[in-house]
Amino acid sequence: MSGPDEPTRKQRFLVTAALPYANGPLHIGHMAGAYLPADIYVRFLRRMGKEVLFVCGSDEHGVPILVRARQEGKTPQEIVDYYHTLNQQTFEQFGIRFDVYFRTSHPLHHQIAQNFFLTLHQKGYLIEREIEQFYDPEIDMFLADRYILGTCPYCGYENAYGDQCEKCGTALSPDELKNPRSALTGKPPVRRKTRHWFFDLPRFTSWLRQWLLEEKAQTWKANVIGQCRSWLTIGLQPRAVTRDLPWGVPVPLSQAKGKVLYVWFEAPIGYISATQYYCQEHNLDWRQWWQDPNTALIHFIGKDNIVFHAIIFPAMLKAHGEYILPENVPANEFMNLEGRKISTSQNWAVWIHEFIQRHPDYIDAMRFVLTRLLPETRDSEFTWRDFHDLVQGELVGTLGNYLHRIWTLAYRLDVHTSWQTLPVDRETLRKLQPTIRQIAQAIHTFRFREALNLILQIAREGNQHLALEAPWQYLQSDRERAATILRTHLERFLLLTALIEPITPFTIAQIWQQWNIPNIRWEQLLRIGEQPLFHGEQPIPPPRIPYPRVHESMIQQEVHHLKEQAQPEEAREQPPTSSHQTISIHQFQQIQLVTGRILHVQNHPRAQRLYILQVDVGKYGRRQIVAGIRPYYTPEELQGKTVILVLNLEPKEIRGVRSEGMLLAAEDPNSGKVILLTTDEPTVPGASIR
Repeated sequence: MSGPDEPTRKQRFLVTAALPYANGPLHIGHMAGAYLPADIYVRFLRRMGKEVLFVCGSDEHGVPILVRARQEGKTPQEIVDYYHTLNQQTFEQFGIRFDVYFRTSHPLHHQIAQNFFLTLHQKGYLIEREIEQFYDPEIDMFLADRYILGTCPYCGYENAYGDQCEKCGTALSPDELKNPRSALTGKPPVRRKTRHWFFDLPRFTSWLRQWLLEEKAQTWKANVIGQCRSWLTIGLQPRAVTRDLPWGVPVPLSQAKGKVLYVWFEAPIGYISATQYYCQEHNLDWRQWWQDPNTALIHFIGKDNIVFHAIIFPAMLKAHGEYILPENVPANEFMNLEGRKISTSQNWAVWIHEFIQRHPDYIDAMRFVLTRLLPETRDSEFTWRDFHDLVQGELVGTLGNYLHRIWTLAYRLDVHTSWQTLPVDRETLRKLQPTIRQIAQAIHTFRFREALNLILQIAREGNQHLALEAPWQYLQSDRERAATILRTHLERFLLLTALIEPITPFTIAQIWQQWNIPNIRWEQLLRIGEQPLFHGEQPIPPPRIPYPRVHESMIQQEVHHLKEQAQPEEAREQPPTSSHQTISIHQFQQIQLVTGRILHVQNHPRAQRLYILQVDVGKYGRRQIVAGIRPYYTPEELQGKTVILVLNLEPKEIRGVRSEGMLLAAEDPNSGKVILLTTDEPTVPGASIR
């Protein structure tokens, strides 16, 4: 990662958070993926004195909106109006404070997105093509891949989507499904020709390689660069910019009647339209945010949006030619829930607006726990048991306990105590400066979990110092000595409130209001021990417990609620992903693992990620294996390589080619690279793995 000053060398920051889709409420996975990290970062930048614009809004177009409207007997506008309002309120109640929360159904967004399209069209970056797509004649609508259902050709699941089987996880195309049917009407779709415009993404391959893999590789997160490298290795393809739908931004061409801009194209332009809307409302020049190289553009997104924000949208901005490019795209991975993937369709989620209604006093506790569990470089997992243990052990037991002890002791000594005249242990406080710089560096580089751990470390050390100094021993016999000890702890008290404020803002706002504390800036924290944070000019207010304890009954209630709300039929179809799931030794012995030597490698004719391998398995003969390792190995690297494979796996066809086994591989959690497993020493093909 970059040095401590690199990410914040600029004074102006445009921070965007992924536009949530306005067809459902927000859950903890959404918050952990993009919005909570973005909010912490923005609060940090503002405390540093940076000029910041925090932008978000509702993504309000596309097929899912039409589906929800059809299911509920409403218009698409009624659907997006409801969820836009609900999600905006949820963000505010959870402490996510955007400067502007816009919406892509607004006329201003339509105008800006259409102008963006026309600029790319005039510059020759859009290709016109006639293609065939699945079409549902009953509702007179072309179907996106996600709205075609059928039987998975690999596992036999009857409700696989046209882009992926959610049961076995295999990526699919609609052509591969058996017995395809429309997800909207249940009727078999037909193929129909249509004309669309495609963004010529391959033209930007060389530039993207240089920009991403050379300029950004050292400062962007490894999981982001790893996914981008995979896409660039496979090879970029033109992407459809338009589609046939009755709901969306109309394509501004006379020959494109009835077509709208594809959501992937127009939704990120929503960041630009939101900025222009905000600037119109506040009589500002929007160009300083999007066209001034002194502005740093930061996109906070989840794992599923990496390609769009790190490859496609930058290429769009580059093609347009008038906009700055992202300074960073700090994408997070996914957060799982109680051993399973969060699933909105199965109602397996902790919905934020419902949590706030049930537990309004625990919003900061949830922000704290989600920060501790952020999926920054790999998938993480939320459990209610972890929620209990982290709040009780760290938020209440470590941080809250220290703050409350200092507050209570200082309040008891406050009468006739001249705090401003008492000496401060400057040496002890100055020793905290390196840790504070580490916290700043961690937040600069989007390592919020590390920053929180360092904050807790300062609280633990404070508790240790307090136990050794024991000022309560002198409350009656030597009040001045007790107050002198506490004077230094009061500096640490205010330091901790300022450090934890971006994570638990509601609690700290109440404390600062009670103490009549002005806004504490990071510059003051970095000089702790040199200039006082606490001046002692006003009486110390009556103490209050900063963070409420979590009772076992609350945890039991939440676990019960989660299981009750989940849809049992679909829940059974989704196998648990918990790392604690076990199999018997007998089950394991049924898997036949052997070594093999790769003899020949060729590209799969119908899939860009797949190789067709001929593998020598010794006494078991030769096996043909289809493997998804093309982005990670060249044919020359694989030729002659010793690998480990599952020999007795049932053969199946993968994209029309028979595969007679499976190679074992590991995925690097940081880079996303797939690494084939092999043996430490040379061995003959067909050797058993024990």
